[in-house]
Amino acid sequence: MNTNMNVANAPVEAPEEFVCDAPNSQVQSESWVSNLKYLVVGTLFGIVFVKAEIVSWFRIQEMFRLTSFHMYGVIGTAVVVGAISVFLIKKFKVRALSGEQIVLTDKKFSVAQIYGGLMFGFGWAITGACPGPLFAQIGAGFFGVVVTLLSALVGTWTYGYFRERLPK
Repeated sequence: MNTNMNVANAPVEAPEEFVCDAPNSQVQSESWVSNLKYLVVGTLFGIVFVKAEIVSWFRIQEMFRLTSFHMYGVIGTAVVVGAISVFLIKKFKVRALSGEQIVLTDKKFSVAQIYGGLMFGFGWAITGACPGPLFAQIGAGFFGVVVTLLSALVGTWTYGYFRERLPK
């Protein structure tokens, strides 16, 4: 049995199959009202995705056909902003809005990440959607993406079912 920490910071016994590889180390719990900020930010993020054409099936196909720089510019900008943000969080020991320390742990490379990345990329190229903007696409009226959403849910369930038998 592994132990995790609960909200009161006391050890909690958890069955092996329910232990997360990268558990959330947030100590303070949030009320449902305080979680509304995530709904607002997510909605605004979705609007930006739609307006910037990041959720456009045609833009995604242009990227995979190497006929447009649009999506590569967006992804490249996100990587640079993310790298700078992580650097600044580590350098200045930035804390969360609640005052808790942000802990960024090093990740271990696995060959399974290559297989997963290839499957993700092929699925993205075929469907014109990755999991991030699925809800923005549905909200923008691309209801055919519901099939992709259901497929993502089935794929997630399948991964969870076969996880122990997959390459590590």
